[in-house]
Amino acid sequence: MAAIRASLPTLATVALLGLTGSALMAQPGAWGGPGWGRTGWGGTARSSTPSLEGRVEVARFRAEDQRVLGMGSVAVVTMSGDAENSDRRFGATFEAAVENQLLHAGYAAAASGASDGQLVEVRVVRREAVPAEQKRKPLSGEMTMGVSNHGSMMGIGLQYDASKPKAALLSTRLEARIKDRASGAVLWEGRAEMYSRDGDGKWDDQTIADRLAQALFDGFPGKTGEQTLKR
Repeated sequence: MAAIRASLPTLATVALLGLTGSALMAQPGAWGGPGWGRTGWGGTARSSTPSLEGRVEVARFRAEDQRVLGMGSVAVVTMSGDAENSDRRFGATFEAAVENQLLHAGYAAAASGASDGQLVEVRVVRREAVPAEQKRKPLSGEMTMGVSNHGSMMGIGLQYDASKPKAALLSTRLEARIKDRASGAVLWEGRAEMYSRDGDGKWDDQTIADRLAQALFDGFPGKTGEQTLKR
């Protein structure tokens, strides 16, 4: 029996053996199938939707006519009721980033034990938005058989995927609320959220904290009322 071996391209290999002694060349879409083009044999193309990684969405609210924002002293603390359930080192990274932005906005750091000025309550929430991809076989494919005037035919489509499964996609949300220390009135509040891959060295906690704090307080104190922004 005569056989012709085809070289293995990066995405697919098609080998046809004519069982009657003749060898036939395959054509994309032959034998009524979808072929072995960019989508793989009978498969579908991978989604090309834009990545959310590194993008920040911001929502914030400024109380009516609060001219005291950006003035006087300010202290940054963990939001009430959240201290016991958070990693203090993790939370402190974000609180320091928030304080840095507020000092650049015109505030002065409050002295220890101060009872006047403003208070900024901060909360950080991190969750798994999309689970990690499962490990997959690097080589997959399908077999197609048919009969023609030349005899029986067999087609084998192999797809090679050397890409690594993606790690979990994490959501990190930074929330901040500015209150008048004496009256407890809320003067300003907002939240900023972004996505990053678990274990991605490009987005460590410090980098994420700086990016979220900068996006949240960009143009502070902003317009009266609600605002939704993307960075």
